[in-house]
Amino acid sequence: MYDVNTLKEELIEEINKLPEDKLREVLDFVGYLLSKVHSAPAVEPEEDLDPSRDPILKMIGRVSHGSLAKDIDKELYGE
Repeated sequence: MYDVNTLKEELIEEINKLPEDKLREVLDFVGYLLSKVHSAPAVEPEEDLDPSRDPILKMIGRVSHGSLAKDIDKELYGE
């Protein structure tokens, strides 16, 4: 695994080799990556899922009879 400072130095060295017209592309790409980092939804680890706090998880296993989708097309669209 890379040391963060070493990686940053390598990036700067490579950026310095680019022609000026490519620097805008690099900056745009970095902006894109930053927007993904800042807008990424927080994912709750599975071990933190607690049925007592989550109403959807409370419903798991409640239906024990046949398919709820039986004849759904007929119900929605008719014969």
